[in-house]
Amino acid sequence: MSRLKPLPPPPDLIASDTKAFGASIRAARRGAHMTLTEASLLLGVARQTLTNLETAKSSVSLDTALRAAREFGVSILAVPGGQREGVRRALASMTAPDDAQNAPSPDK
Repeated sequence: MSRLKPLPPPPDLIASDTKAFGASIRAARRGAHMTLTEASLLLGVARQTLTNLETAKSSVSLDTALRAAREFGVSILAVPGGQREGVRRALASMTAPDDAQNAPSPDK
């Protein structure tokens, strides 16, 4: 059996479509070193269903998507459209490299 190589999370932490959400689920599953077969057994869904979620090639139920997110530690945050850019900037600053986080803020 080959070892799964973890994938980095998508660069944009706000998943604005099914493809981005699926990439987040896939990165989290791979980070947990779980194969599609192992993960589908954990979720109680067919392997193809999980593949469809991760690749956004076919729709899956919201219940399945939320369960996968919960099991693999992917948080879902509902943000009103007018606040998305502010939230995106805040998230980006929280996940910036350490040296960028330790830099003094412009208002100090």
